[in-house]
Amino acid sequence: MLKEKIERILPLVQKPARYTGGELNSVVKDKENVDIRFAFCFPDTYEIGMSHLGMKILYSLINSRENYWCERVFAPDTDMEKIMRERDIPLFGLESRDALTDFDAVGFTLQYELSFTNVLNMLNLGKIPLRSKDRGDTLDLPIIVAGGPCVCNPEPLADFIDAFQIGEGEEMMLDFLDLLNEYKKQGKSRKEFLIAASKIDGIYVPSLYRVDYNEDGTIKSVTAECGAPERVNKRVVADLDKIFYPDNFVVPFVEVVHDRVVHEIFRGCIRGCRFCQAGFWYRPIREKSVETISKQSQRLACTTGYDELSLCSLSSSDYTKITELLEELLGWASPQKINIALPSLRIDNFSDELKEKLALVRRSGLTFAAEAGTQRMRNVINKNITEEEILSTCRKAFIGGWTAVKLYFMVGLPTETDADVIGINELSQKVVNEFYNNPDKPKGKGVSVSAGVSSFVPKPCTPFQWEPQDTREELHRKQQLLLETCTTKKITFRFHNTDLTFLEGVFARGDRKLCDVIEAAYNNGCTFDSWDDKFNYEGWMKAFEDCGISTEFYANRRRSYEEILPWDHINSGIKKSFLIAENEKAKQAQTTGHCRQQCASCGSNSLNGGKCDALNKNMVH
Repeated sequence: MLKEKIERILPLVQKPARYTGGELNSVVKDKENVDIRFAFCFPDTYEIGMSHLGMKILYSLINSRENYWCERVFAPDTDMEKIMRERDIPLFGLESRDALTDFDAVGFTLQYELSFTNVLNMLNLGKIPLRSKDRGDTLDLPIIVAGGPCVCNPEPLADFIDAFQIGEGEEMMLDFLDLLNEYKKQGKSRKEFLIAASKIDGIYVPSLYRVDYNEDGTIKSVTAECGAPERVNKRVVADLDKIFYPDNFVVPFVEVVHDRVVHEIFRGCIRGCRFCQAGFWYRPIREKSVETISKQSQRLACTTGYDELSLCSLSSSDYTKITELLEELLGWASPQKINIALPSLRIDNFSDELKEKLALVRRSGLTFAAEAGTQRMRNVINKNITEEEILSTCRKAFIGGWTAVKLYFMVGLPTETDADVIGINELSQKVVNEFYNNPDKPKGKGVSVSAGVSSFVPKPCTPFQWEPQDTREELHRKQQLLLETCTTKKITFRFHNTDLTFLEGVFARGDRKLCDVIEAAYNNGCTFDSWDDKFNYEGWMKAFEDCGISTEFYANRRRSYEEILPWDHINSGIKKSFLIAENEKAKQAQTTGHCRQQCASCGSNSLNGGKCDALNKNMVH
């Protein structure tokens, strides 16, 4: 039996607990009494996947149905994969240790573009044909579905995925599985199911869309077939207080990246940073009530035993009642010695009141995203913060006893000059000076400023989706410029790999022609592409060459506003006219105020009945 074969190899690999299952709060059901089995696949290692909140939510949601069973599947590390292939052990679910082919549906979450080859590898390990067209016309093999932020442009994986879930899954997932359950019982064909599934709001079935190209390689048209909608609407959950949230999490046996209770306090972002895909994709803004957050968090702390609670959102300090929330949480967390973590703080609302509340929890370094070193560049990207606000925030932190500050920046942004790049150094040095000029600084301690510098990637559904990405060579040059102009050891730079960034830029705006490239790269041994030590740049470049595909066409080319983009038939809710207007304002270094100052009419609330919490609760724009 498969279980015995798996158990025999576990002593031969590092961290066997990754593959055993059986953790606290994991769910095991009698498969004889289950109608639908769903394998939730995270295309990276156990430590990464077990930190993902979306998996935690959907795992508990599906398992809340008595007749449905969701199991977890992670990409095995290279040592485990080697032995599995040698001994002909297929990829399996952690809870049952049954092979992927025993499941009715297999779902992948796509959190980053460089996980795409891992999706193919997991399908291959599970003995499932890579291409949708090769899986036959019955429902004997599992339906392959994918969701997550990368599906705002699903086209590079269109040939491998049967159906994409566009948007939020709490309601859509059950709609999808209910239909699958019905069609399996009726003995319907695979195509019949997929045609019916395409009628579910948020479900995109790529095989039902024909893409035609112009002679220059750009898209000529995208045509829906078999009654599929011309545009697929992103699915939006209306009320976070009423939607499902787990009352327990699976507690891993080994240390994972984020080993703590995580609670989502709101979705969306009021800021409108022009480079940020998440800030637009997760709109409209919807907040949970203080009461709901506190009740659910306390329950999770009780059922998991964790001593840390992280408040999750794109901008925690933008929660309208953040001080009230911290007071409520500290009321029960402090007596139980539970630390509260508040990631993603905003520079312009790090108030004295918030500082005082943070002082009551476990002290750690503070992280602020300045993004750009000059005011002109911050205006271009619509960061809406001034240098004085940055320095004032750091000053408050130093007075409060902090000695370590992390600053996040980007290079390669549209309209950027060398002066803007050097400005990152100059601003970081001013932060250092702010510490030493502070008479109330902690005695006997020095300051540490860590500057994380990523490279700009133009992303779909943002005002910069038409902009070219800097070449690899130019990004590397700008990194070197920063190092050469830095004059103090108090500042530490951490750079993203430019080769990885370049490849991310190719796939972020790719079309279906890249499916062949992904499969070719996979055949060249490219997996775990987001890991520096496993990234095989040469394998990728050979794949592009063999397929006759130009990387520059996707990464380094400016698009016109009239060009049909690969994701134009996916409706994120954000109006094209709004994105164009923001792109034009960026060229003039003009800003747009955040959503609580004035609604900018982005259009995202069109998918939520006109409701958005940015200005007022349930305000109709």
